[in-house]
Amino acid sequence: MGPREFYDELPSTQDRALALARDGGPAGTRVVARLQTLGRGRLSRSWESPPGGLYCSMILARPLVRPTLLPLAVGATLSSALREEFRLPLALKWPNDILVGGAGRPMRKLCGILTDEVRSPTLGRAVVVGIGVNVTFDRETFSPALGERVAALEEYVSPAPPLERVESIAVDSVDLAGRMLSSTEGARQARELCSSLLHGVGQRVSVDGHAAGTIEALGDDGELWLTTSTDRVAIWAGDVRVEEGR
Repeated sequence: MGPREFYDELPSTQDRALALARDGGPAGTRVVARLQTLGRGRLSRSWESPPGGLYCSMILARPLVRPTLLPLAVGATLSSALREEFRLPLALKWPNDILVGGAGRPMRKLCGILTDEVRSPTLGRAVVVGIGVNVTFDRETFSPALGERVAALEEYVSPAPPLERVESIAVDSVDLAGRMLSSTEGARQARELCSSLLHGVGQRVSVDGHAAGTIEALGDDGELWLTTSTDRVAIWAGDVRVEEGR
């Protein structure tokens, strides 16, 4: 594995790792912080990053096969590893979140994944994979709108695992996803794993706040296929919400 930078506090692990990638940082380089002051998520949203979570960004060479599948592949390999380690009821929310719930509990967000691609003098094209995992937290530190939609490992695992252990699992999962997408067969296996964990199959969803259709399947490149009353459509980007209870 590559070099590791650690910070007690940092504006953004993703931005720091992107700077390292642009400067030629090798694959496997990672940046870890215990607190982010300017964390960001998908679609340029802010990422609330209070103490108690894992905030890690890691440099990979751009996958050779199905590169757009990478965020979901990371989510799938990390979900599988967390399920095996802690016996958690996890699911993959398209395109980049891990949900935990089941057994009478609502599905809530445990982990978010972000990928950014940049030019690299050593890797050609590099991808920086950012992962945020809620391990322990004080729910009061989140905004009211977010507080009821997130979950932490400590609510399902007692005692809560050390951040160092969660980091090790996350780093191995990112590495595995990158290696899977280095071959056609590995990419096929990654897609099958993603499909097996996909949340909401057969349920109606909205996209960016508008009713869109029913989740049918995951495409080869990570696109989400929906069926409507008249058509079959592929979704490549957007905020997808499952209409729970439908």
